[in-house]
Amino acid sequence: MTHPFLDLAPLGADRFAAIEDRVARLLSTEQDVVIMQGEALLPLEGAIRAAAGAGTTALNVVTGPYGQTFGDWLRDCGATVIDLAVPFHTAVTAEEIRQAFAEHPEIDFVSLVHAEAATGNTNPVAEIGEVVRAHGALFYLDAVASIGAEPVLPDAWGVDLCVIGAQKAMGGPAGVSAVSVSERAWARMAANPKAPRRSYLSLLDWKERWIDGGRKALLHAPAQLEMLALEACVERIEAAGLDAVMARHASAAAATRAGAVALGGGLEPYVYEARDAAPVATTLRASSGVVASELVRRALEADPAVPLAAGGGPLAKEMIRVNHYGADATPGAVRASLAALGVALSEQGLGVDVEAALRAVEEAWR
Repeated sequence: MTHPFLDLAPLGADRFAAIEDRVARLLSTEQDVVIMQGEALLPLEGAIRAAAGAGTTALNVVTGPYGQTFGDWLRDCGATVIDLAVPFHTAVTAEEIRQAFAEHPEIDFVSLVHAEAATGNTNPVAEIGEVVRAHGALFYLDAVASIGAEPVLPDAWGVDLCVIGAQKAMGGPAGVSAVSVSERAWARMAANPKAPRRSYLSLLDWKERWIDGGRKALLHAPAQLEMLALEACVERIEAAGLDAVMARHASAAAATRAGAVALGGGLEPYVYEARDAAPVATTLRASSGVVASELVRRALEADPAVPLAAGGGPLAKEMIRVNHYGADATPGAVRASLAALGVALSEQGLGVDVEAALRAVEEAWR
């Protein structure tokens, strides 16, 4: 008896390298791209531990929980960390980055999350990249949530370490991830005596044993099913066209914001300005006296299929997240989410207009 998941031919180095090349094209990059065999936290941590150390002064931008995590990793590496935290309902600006450099000219590393799906904001990486490049710092970017939902262009933006994952807007697997690495970043890692080696976290192992070897021999047995799923999701994006996939996510975000306002019940966009709102997910603020996590719980009882979640930690009291990414970046998913929230709000005795919300979704979708 055969099984399509269990009886596959081994995934060879040539196929692995071809998938890396397709990911590189998705990023429009000439940099080396390494596909790492684990969820995106693997290259996110591995890149910091490889490129940062006791002599590093890092500007760590905090616009959500992942920025906080990066600061912890940088400190654990011995880096001097300057946190630039902005309210989660907004985005950091290039001028704020420029001012941080003026106050701390010793900064030589910048860590930034492109889109924080957890808080629903997105940062202007193209503008920030110009400032970072002019200063000469190494630029590390978490583009896990943004890839597939909005442009991610490491070469054009001067990003030295750009980490992506397929599990959100790309609509792919969570078990593999990728990082593009500039020559400057490779040099920084090679000069760092504390950079992981002979370790699952090690990017230098991939550089020295995979890339420098002509991509002929893999370091270890690849996660075959996840690699094939990554290849399939890239094929699907190529077939649809990346611009069309990004436009679908932008429409989902615009429609969710418009529909939530029309729905009423005290809901309002958590991220104040639409320009700061991430296309990958929309966060909403519940009205005073209403617990967001309870609204989400009741909405999911009304329709278990809707892509709703409450904010994490203390944000669970006030934040609702509509995860309209991947297969859920559709008018149907947005309509169903707002209708389910309408049920939950009505049960709280709050006035809502579901029909108005659904009309707003249709009008906002492009």
